[in-house]
Amino acid sequence: MSRIHEALKKAAQERSSRLSSGTSPEFVDVSTDVSRTTVPAEDRAAPLLVDLPPKRDSSFLSFEELVKKCTRPQWQPDSRNNVFDGANSDQIGAESFRTLRSRLYQIAGTRQLKKVLVTSSIPEEGKTFVAANLAQSLAQQDHSRVLLIDADLRVSRMHQVLGAPATPGLADYLRGQSDECSVIQRGHEGNLCFIPGGSPVSNPSELLLGARMKHLLERVTPVFDWIVLDSPPALPVHDASLIADLCDGVLFVVRAGATEFEIAGKASSEFRDKNLLGVILNRAERNESYGGYYYGYPAADKKKT
Repeated sequence: MSRIHEALKKAAQERSSRLSSGTSPEFVDVSTDVSRTTVPAEDRAAPLLVDLPPKRDSSFLSFEELVKKCTRPQWQPDSRNNVFDGANSDQIGAESFRTLRSRLYQIAGTRQLKKVLVTSSIPEEGKTFVAANLAQSLAQQDHSRVLLIDADLRVSRMHQVLGAPATPGLADYLRGQSDECSVIQRGHEGNLCFIPGGSPVSNPSELLLGARMKHLLERVTPVFDWIVLDSPPALPVHDASLIADLCDGVLFVVRAGATEFEIAGKASSEFRDKNLLGVILNRAERNESYGGYYYGYPAADKKKT
């Protein structure tokens, strides 16, 4: 955990520096702490059960059959929050997410890692931005099948980043009003699929804690290579901790120059026993004292997010 502690401390130092100078950070940096625990790999060829409630004699789907049944709306991504869009695709912001992707593949080579939760301590640290671009980076790998889930049922906004319909979505599925195929969207290019947050609900924690959330992940995990979930911030509500229990690992987002060290440390400590993979230092400015590197990983050049 020493790297995670140092990352949080560096964010706090940058925050103090920005407040004293009156400037704001404009860069993205990525840092991960790689676990070496060996766990048997999951069987990616297992089928997906379609009908709800589950039936022993129901039919099964392959990925190809699933995408034929799911919706295919015309997404219109918000270029301000998409580092892989058009002219942004060759910039260092995109390269930072490719670096993060490589680190995740390294971890996946040593232990089970498919379901990745992205969270933060408080709002406006960039977790939705990170989750969206991480999913797109993973989907750019040849034959990589990725499912992005907006599990922030309190303030769902991933559909705005992707320019996708907001409903039906996860909340509708958890309430038993929709099945998997009706809530899963697929972009017209690549193998990126998406489940939006869905209709507003008054009891998000109860829905996330219910059996249908676990059942959904059990059904889609064998079909996809990666599942990225965006969750609410950890401190205001308990939702992220509930979802983390269903995932293989957690990425914790800290906004450099903004998140207080004590707050980030308190929030991240909740996930230390829940496969905390590492810290993503968002909007971090290059520090020349690090020689262009941060904990051995290439530091990001200028990129407004």
